Amino acid sequence: MPSADRRLQPRRKPRQVRAELTRERILDAAAHVFAEYGYAAGTTNRIAEHARISIGSLYQYFPNKDSVLAELLVRHIDRSAWTQADQLDLSPGSLRTMARALVRDAIDNHRDDPQLLRIMIEEASFSQELLDTIDRHGKQRVSQVRDLLARHPDVRVRDLDTAAELILFTVEMNTHKHMADPRSIPEEALENELTDLVTRYLGGDR
Repeated sequence: MPSADRRLQPRRKPRQVRAELTRERILDAAAHVFAEYGYAAGTTNRIAEHARISIGSLYQYFPNKDSVLAELLVRHIDRSAWTQADQLDLSPGSLRTMARALVRDAIDNHRDDPQLLRIMIEEASFSQELLDTIDRHGKQRVSQVRDLLARHPDVRVRDLDTAAELILFTVEMNTHKHMADPRSIPEEALENELTDLVTRYLGGDR
């Protein structure tokens, strides 16, 4: 895990609704600007102009555009919780359905503008908040998937902890790569192949 860059620490944490709305407006504006102009040309001046605030107001919240991008990635990760996991059918014969649900959730959570997603992957520096978010989300996701594997009667892996981490890494990395460049392979093909891979691995078909 990389070390945190102290230059990315947000300057102001909103304590009032109005301040939180301003912060969200900055982030929404930054997402639009980065996607339209690219990261190099996506200046803080352009972000402030799009958010309809002064550059001084932007700097009250973020010291630079790197910190804005890091916060966009924090928001992206926080919004990607698998909320439907507890509703899955875990009866015998449903392993492929469970695997597809996991893959589909990952794909759905990466439907941001492909250009913005690519920028977040390639350009983001690591603030302490981003590192903490990645660690927290990763632990929650692994625990969630491990619980499903432990409860499903068709799962035939030797080590549930390792299996959960391997599955998540494989699905997340391939989904990130595809959604950042959706021209590579059709989305349906990605979903089907990842579903086959996870199903065969978990079912002991190796």
